[in-house]
Amino acid sequence: MTGSGASSGSGRQPPVSSDSRIVYLDVPESLRGQMENSDTFEIDPAIPIPAEIPPGEDRLPLEQLSWEMIISGMIRVITAGPLDKHADYYRRFVTAVKPSLLDDFFNAAMIKAEAGSFDIAGEIAGALRAVYPHSPRPYLASALVAERRGDAALSENRDAAAEADFDEADSFYRRAAAEKPPLPIVFFNAAYLYMKRGHFARALGLFNEFLSGTDEAQDDEITARQRETAQAMIEEITRRSLDDELFHEAYELVRSGDAQQGLSKIKVFLEQHTDVWNGWFLLGWALRKLGRWQDGVAAFRKCLELGGEGVDTRNELAICLLETGDLRAARHEAEHALALDPDSVKTVSNLGVISLRAGKRDEADAFFRTVLEIDPNDPLAAAYFEGGSDEAARAAE
Repeated sequence: MTGSGASSGSGRQPPVSSDSRIVYLDVPESLRGQMENSDTFEIDPAIPIPAEIPPGEDRLPLEQLSWEMIISGMIRVITAGPLDKHADYYRRFVTAVKPSLLDDFFNAAMIKAEAGSFDIAGEIAGALRAVYPHSPRPYLASALVAERRGDAALSENRDAAAEADFDEADSFYRRAAAEKPPLPIVFFNAAYLYMKRGHFARALGLFNEFLSGTDEAQDDEITARQRETAQAMIEEITRRSLDDELFHEAYELVRSGDAQQGLSKIKVFLEQHTDVWNGWFLLGWALRKLGRWQDGVAAFRKCLELGGEGVDTRNELAICLLETGDLRAARHEAEHALALDPDSVKTVSNLGVISLRAGKRDEADAFFRTVLEIDPNDPLAAAYFEGGSDEAARAAE
């Protein structure tokens, strides 16, 4: 066996499983007994070893059989059929052969997610869950992948898809938090998801759980920075009364489409907390959804005045200014948003619409083509090129 010094056993091609890429091998004599780098695991000669046929091959090259093929085959069997009678044995086999599997796969999933390869990242995280069903880290990996996918959908104006992804991330965070022993970083990351979704009271509790699960005297440099961040977030939420139930109710109403009811509740909140920029942002968001553009402009400008600087604030303000007919100011805000986040699909789309409204078709073409390069399925850009008109783009907004 390549890289092991062991023989592959039979020279004939063994039978193939129902998964046409998996071949089951008899255990060769040289592999029987205790695993070389494990004090507890012993190879059972009665249980066949699954190996995966390499990509591009139509058969398993026994003369080149490697541990990678065997590990891949076992993981595929475990993932496809977690109730397989040999699943637990294969889990112990894989972790004995490759003790670093959890770290390696976790890091690979994160790299793929950051690169936008969400399907591959999800498959890797799913494989981790199958191999380590009672460890919190595979569920943390799955949560982070789903959250990154949701962030991408949100930046592309696919709000419904983003919400579904965030719901999935929430489910994985909850599962990770339920595993023992607890992993403090789960609470830290979950808190940020709740912050993103406006669930500030829940975020406050999770940040506190993170702090209680770490020891300041034993913290490494990264954890120490995370503790500082968590403490700052707790102070911010408390100082701005963002854990107020009224704020949460207003946020949920606006997010779910009932902007009028949300508007009523956020106004009551702002009567009690006039200097909270998050409240003014939520007010502007509700007004924008109701088509009250001029009032929305005033709310978002107040938000900026109180320190609510950010891509979302600038983009929302740009949309309101656009609808009031102030194209120059709208462009200024959108360009400011792009400077804050050059990869924001939403901002590039907004600039495309602004250019279109200004009659600058060549410029609009360039913006919308950039959008499609980033996201070929973007509905607004696709509608623009299909309809070739301002009306077509408006219909997709």
